[in-house]
Amino acid sequence: MKDRLNELFSKAEEVIGSVEKVADIEALRIKYLGKKGELTKLLRLVGELSKEERPKAGQLVNQVREKLESKMQQKMDELSAKEQDAKINAERVDVTLPGKVPEVGNLHPLTITYNGIRDIFIGMGFEVKRGPEIEYDKYNFDMLNIPKDHPARDTQDTFYITDEILLRTQTSPGQIRVMLEQKPPIRVIIPGRVYRADDVDATHSPIFNQIEGLVIDKDITMGDLKGVLDVFIKNLYGPDTKTRFRPGYFPFTEPSAEVDATCAVCKGKGCRVCKDTGWIEILGCGMVHPNVLENVGLDSSVYKGFAFGLGLDRIANIRYSIPDIRMLFENDVRFLKQFKGAL
Repeated sequence: MKDRLNELFSKAEEVIGSVEKVADIEALRIKYLGKKGELTKLLRLVGELSKEERPKAGQLVNQVREKLESKMQQKMDELSAKEQDAKINAERVDVTLPGKVPEVGNLHPLTITYNGIRDIFIGMGFEVKRGPEIEYDKYNFDMLNIPKDHPARDTQDTFYITDEILLRTQTSPGQIRVMLEQKPPIRVIIPGRVYRADDVDATHSPIFNQIEGLVIDKDITMGDLKGVLDVFIKNLYGPDTKTRFRPGYFPFTEPSAEVDATCAVCKGKGCRVCKDTGWIEILGCGMVHPNVLENVGLDSSVYKGFAFGLGLDRIANIRYSIPDIRMLFENDVRFLKQFKGAL
């Protein structure tokens, strides 16, 4: 028994000394000291010895077990230290090297343009309100002086969910909601997405963005409207920008006007962008129609107001000379990177 134990110990000691990985130590422990291991097999043979030989043999088996466990633990500590050192060396960082700065994204040109417009109007005392994109027909049309048989509905064909619920064609129903919810004086802008059944091309999209403006109070005049829009456009395009009001038509305003500004590219001299006119159409506006005021319960003989609406996508395209509205929605990183740092 002693000879077999010595032979087993010598063989195991040699194998342990040749191991190079911590994971292999566990395999050796199972091989020699496990329930079905080599040493366990010898321990079972002790029962076959005489009563006089059993205690000494059992003692020898336990001594060999302790020695092997000690050898294995020693080897495991040695290999663990080597593996830890190798890992540290592999992951060593030279703190003197310049860091890798992650690429930071930037705001979308529509967001940049909206933020600028919003800040201009907030500076003039306007609040920002928002309305739902899924809207009632009565708010989107009827209460805005656009009844069922009105031809303006043809030009604003949209996406209907039911006969009375649709995707809004304009931010103007936000005017109705604001006037129903709060009493004058009112001074708000209402931004958001709108929807129309338009074919997609360089200047049209079934989804686009608008910003609506509304002022309601006593003694509001067309002069107030012109003054507010003149200040807005000069802040947007520069103090030398001129504005021009042309007669227009909108069912919910009377009188109505289209507003032009001197071309931001050629400064009014004429170029490809403004089609050599020196002017670019910016927005539509007018005095709130008395019917609209009455529809929301305001006395049109006491209260007056003005409203205006502009296409955010159009303003962004003009501002940054973007030739195709589709570029705003294609998520082309090469295009979007051009606006990094833009204000």
